[in-house]
Amino acid sequence: MHIHILGICGTFMAGIAALAKAHGHKVTGCDQNVYPPMSTQLEQLGITITEGYDSNQIEIKPDIFIIGNVISRGNSLIESILNNKLTYQSGPQWLYENILHSKWVLAVAGTHGKTTTTAMLAWILEVNGLAPGFLIGGIPNNFKISARLPISSNKNSPSFFVIEADEYDTAFFDKRSKFVHYRPNTLILNNLEFDHADIFDNIEHIEKHFHHLIRTIPSIGKIIFNNDSSSIKKVLKKGCWSKIEDFGFTGKWSYKKVSENEFEVYFEERSQGNLKWDLIGHHNALNALAAIAAAKHVGITADSSISALGKFKNVKKRMELLDSIKGINIYDDFAHHPTAIKTTLEGLRSKIGNDRIVVIIDPRSNTMKLGKMKDDLLKSLKEADIIFCFSKNLSWDPKMLFK
Repeated sequence: MHIHILGICGTFMAGIAALAKAHGHKVTGCDQNVYPPMSTQLEQLGITITEGYDSNQIEIKPDIFIIGNVISRGNSLIESILNNKLTYQSGPQWLYENILHSKWVLAVAGTHGKTTTTAMLAWILEVNGLAPGFLIGGIPNNFKISARLPISSNKNSPSFFVIEADEYDTAFFDKRSKFVHYRPNTLILNNLEFDHADIFDNIEHIEKHFHHLIRTIPSIGKIIFNNDSSSIKKVLKKGCWSKIEDFGFTGKWSYKKVSENEFEVYFEERSQGNLKWDLIGHHNALNALAAIAAAKHVGITADSSISALGKFKNVKKRMELLDSIKGINIYDDFAHHPTAIKTTLEGLRSKIGNDRIVVIIDPRSNTMKLGKMKDDLLKSLKEADIIFCFSKNLSWDPKMLFK
């Protein structure tokens, strides 16, 4: 089958492309902005990318067009597809019907930490011999790729697939959150705050969509949730039909800090061992607890998970050290929500002490462009000594924050 993907350079759609290629399909695609790291990954897979959405792309005559959620009505290629009654589908629907439906799916949802936690969980399963498939919204340094099919040789054991479960909408013709398509057996709910102001009206609107996800979890499934999140607790109180297990300061899974790069893991107040690794920050400790709890649901002991995470190398653009020049460390980080920015900088401050932190921030998310969180953004930068803010395409003036 020939699949042509619109919006192929987005992290999710590039993952779909990689999975479809591995599944034996011919894959091509197009995007308005062709850029690394996903364009590089696609080129390495031998996938041809067309720049732009010219309507004459229907002449390549694929069997199906897979439509990314960045594509809107009025797009010339979309209009041509619709006018000619050609076959099309969303990425999440294609993924479930062709890949996920027969797998034990472990999904990671939440406002922050999805990519990192998904990478952690996939790595734990990998080290412990379960050879999972995965689709991650970034490139984990342990795998060097964002997506792959499961590698299973035992027909008598389940095939596992770990997926980053995004609450963003599915496509222009399907406004449900992407994650309702995945139907996981194991679900992590990391946290829940207001975000994506371009599609959600308020926090209650997002909570409603998260409850749609909870409704898809089977009664024999398990939900691993952050006990420190009041919004997640509200969502669960709306109705829950699955097993639940919590993590956080007061959860079944908790931790005690030993040093900046080490903490002790507890389950029901009993020590499970110490995790010493390269990552820093409270948020990453919570991510690890969630991954350890989810791995236990598929039979991996806590000490085995802790051992695996000791070798975890994080994801590109997550506090990624790019270079050190004359004693100056240069990091790249993807954090785009004020809470994520705050916890990332707090972790860095805790690591470096009184050394100077210079932040260069580019508010590129739709929520940031709209200015919905500009006051919270200033508070999130408290640990920075010097701040540079890129203001192109913003509907508000960053200078107003500092008056």
